[in-house]
Amino acid sequence: MSTDKPVYLTEEGLRKLKEDLHFSRTKERARIADAIAEARAQGDLSENAEYDAAKEEQGHLEARIAKLEETISLARIVDERTVDTSKARILSIVRVMNKKIKSEQTYTLVSEQEADLAQGKISISSPIGRGLLGSEVGDEVEIQVPVGKVKLEVLEISR
Repeated sequence: MSTDKPVYLTEEGLRKLKEDLHFSRTKERARIADAIAEARAQGDLSENAEYDAAKEEQGHLEARIAKLEETISLARIVDERTVDTSKARILSIVRVMNKKIKSEQTYTLVSEQEADLAQGKISISSPIGRGLLGSEVGDEVEIQVPVGKVKLEVLEISR
């Protein structure tokens, strides 16, 4: 029995993980099995770089499949309609002002599995995500990031 913490996901995030798992179990496993069979057909396995590479790729794929299975087994769906906007929580949309450069940014706080910086979705386990969790409108939070400290003022929390 796993003692790991739940992974909070949207329905869309869980669907994407399940699709990825299905693709990995079916198409990717078959592709790698074909590569291994083809490399085996070339003869002496002790000096066969293609065989070694295919076996290594197989190991990486199996580890990835195990991780996806674990994440899905720990998944808890968060209903986006019930997100409380009094404080920044998972699935909150938080508009902030960077006090140093006077620039506004908007972030959606999501699980690590759903993070996508290009879409403004940041993980609650990232420095900024952790720093914003629990904050309220009007709060100023100082967050340690790789390039130093950043001071953000929370302007709005919505869903």
